Amino acid sequence: MKIKLNWGFGIVLAFISFIGFIMYFVITMSSDKKYSYDLVATDYYKKELNFQNNIDATRNGKNLKENIKIEHVKEGLKIIFPKEFDAKSIKGKVFLYRPSNKQLDFEMPIVLSDSSYLLMPDKRLLDGRWNIIVDWTSNQQNYLFKKEIFY
Repeated sequence: MKIKLNWGFGIVLAFISFIGFIMYFVITMSSDKKYSYDLVATDYYKKELNFQNNIDATRNGKNLKENIKIEHVKEGLKIIFPKEFDAKSIKGKVFLYRPSNKQLDFEMPIVLSDSSYLLMPDKRLLDGRWNIIVDWTSNQQNYLFKKEIFY
């Protein structure tokens, strides 16, 4: 039996080939581990509920006479808090987020003695882009500082 090839058969063959290609592409992209990307945060619903608190804390930080300063020193990353606050009254945490690799992310509590700065050790920080978030409290007032740095 001879199959007659006409333009209608060519269109059907083109549709079937296109659908086959798309299905192959979808299945490959959804099942291959090298195309797997993580969310920035797995608990983003919980973080969304605190969003207004973050806005208020950021506004409090911007209303200060002097905000947090970040310096790159030989020992690591120096986070200098405003001098108007007592160093012992400052509590909170510093979160360093690495956009390119979530295994490098880490969080460090703020523990200050008499000095008004916190030193992040150089061995924990690789060269490249980091997002730093300093969430701190002093005298029952919340403050938030966010900045992109290149180490």
